[in-house]
Amino acid sequence: MPGEHVLLNGEVIKQGEDLKMVDVSLKKVMLPNGEEMAYRERSGGEDIVVLVHGNMTSSVHWDLVIENLSDNYKVYAVDLRGFGESSYNEKITSIKDFSDDLKAWVDHLGLSNFTLVGWSLGGTVCQQFCADYPGFSERLFLLASGSSRGYAYYATKDDGMPDLNMRIETLDEIMNDKKRLLVQSAYDTKNYDLLKQTWDMLIYQREKPEDERYQKYLEDMTAQRNLAECYQALNIFNISNAYNGLVEGEDKVKEIDVPVCIAWGEHDIVVTKAMTEELREDFGDKAVYKELKGCGHSPLIDDLDQLLQVMEEFFSEVESAR
Repeated sequence: MPGEHVLLNGEVIKQGEDLKMVDVSLKKVMLPNGEEMAYRERSGGEDIVVLVHGNMTSSVHWDLVIENLSDNYKVYAVDLRGFGESSYNEKITSIKDFSDDLKAWVDHLGLSNFTLVGWSLGGTVCQQFCADYPGFSERLFLLASGSSRGYAYYATKDDGMPDLNMRIETLDEIMNDKKRLLVQSAYDTKNYDLLKQTWDMLIYQREKPEDERYQKYLEDMTAQRNLAECYQALNIFNISNAYNGLVEGEDKVKEIDVPVCIAWGEHDIVVTKAMTEELREDFGDKAVYKELKGCGHSPLIDDLDQLLQVMEEFFSEVESAR
């Protein structure tokens, strides 16, 4: 029935030589649109942080942040529709579908005055949320986030590289593109070796998760049921006031009226510096920029301590300015 909570599990986290008890529960709620949304909840202080994951991931990939973020914060990490433990009854057609689900979840839990943290795809979801639903989130942390002008999808050449002269326009084209087919095949056959090779090449170039954690991440990837739709949703996302090469901007960045931090790893090859510069240009003086040294697309693995320091400093600065 709508609104029902289902407690699924708690977790004990091993840190170094010590066992640290971290009170984390995996729960689910039924949204009014008929989708069941899963989320992880960690006990903590009164300040609420909501973590929104990227493509090919879920709340599982936030585990290190959930385990190590200061106890001053109560932490939630959601599974977007079609990821992790959440349902996928109705296909998404835009980033706004994810954002609207997030709003229904926020309403159900009665959350307000929280911090939104969006990683990669999750950054675009958080941007959309803050633009459409002012007065709920009080600060926005964009980690290796997709641009406010979207994330272009280019046709894949025979050598596996993107053809920058051939931008794909439709979902049908993405469905038949070589990259999508390769990743989907790895999902369908649980080809963890191929997925690991892909992530080692693009994301974990510098540091890698320890083996057990990495295997958990790989298994979680294959739970995604909306790969093509996510590619297209990012392809057509544009809340800037500029044309992005495919669609006109909706000019909604101006509706985001909360402190923003744009954090980007200096070696990120998934979300490029050019995309990050678009974000900085579109947000202007609304945002502070933090370049994460020695990091690629996953600062969570490359340098967790640096990431947590930047996050908590931003959170604290906003708190002290209230």
